[in-house]
Amino acid sequence: MQTALRTSLPETELASRADFVPHARVVHGERPVHTGGRPLSIRGLRKSFCDNEVLRGIDLHIPAGQFVAIVGKSGCGKSTLLRLIAGLDGIDAGSISFGGDVQPEDIRVMFQEPRLLPWARVLANVEVGLGRDRASSDAHARAEKALSEVSLADKRDQWPSVLSGGQKQRVALGRALVSRPRVLAFDEPLGALDALTRISMQRLLERVWRDQGFTAILVTHDVSEAVALADRVLVIEEGRIAHDVTVNALRPRQRGSAELASLEGSILSHLLSADDRT
Repeated sequence: MQTALRTSLPETELASRADFVPHARVVHGERPVHTGGRPLSIRGLRKSFCDNEVLRGIDLHIPAGQFVAIVGKSGCGKSTLLRLIAGLDGIDAGSISFGGDVQPEDIRVMFQEPRLLPWARVLANVEVGLGRDRASSDAHARAEKALSEVSLADKRDQWPSVLSGGQKQRVALGRALVSRPRVLAFDEPLGALDALTRISMQRLLERVWRDQGFTAILVTHDVSEAVALADRVLVIEEGRIAHDVTVNALRPRQRGSAELASLEGSILSHLLSADDRT
């Protein structure tokens, strides 16, 4: 049974049809060890801001545990779609639902900015992700485990101000992971990082996704990042899904390989041809 979810949790947390891809896609390669993710289904989704219709009838089904990347030029609606999935904005028409019983803490978002509390140490910042469970007896232990998963256990007592950009994003990831989410949405979380730190963070995202098995939805401007991480890449154009690409490359993926380069070139060609048509 599919259940709709509309929530109003704070932006620093959170966030909620089925069968609209004609057939299920079989993705080869190394998948999550455990699939604890939730399927996501969207029907006829529309969203406008004043007279600007940003999303114009999105139909989409994401199987549980799949890693999906969403790309498109600025203003195409990809971040708006992510915010609607996360429950951070209200929908105008259509529906968004997850399979099974979904609690608010099952959906989390990681943003481009770490959004850490400057007056709280690293461990306390991670505990924020526990929400109402912050008062539980195992809150410290759960936060420490999340920090270990993002390789920052030794920074537990540090202030955010002394951390590098990459370390701050790992704290933000630990905060998102601490409640063991079923769906984790990423809104260009690596966009502000330097090239080497970005690659390191991409590997970390892939590792925790494999370990925990959540459904991952990544919005990015970087097509090479999309094909390196995702099982499937969606190209948004003028508020609609214009291209749906399955990435069958085996994991761990070899960045710079001919296979990934070919996929990246195909997606970039579609994006550029969209510019030529406008």
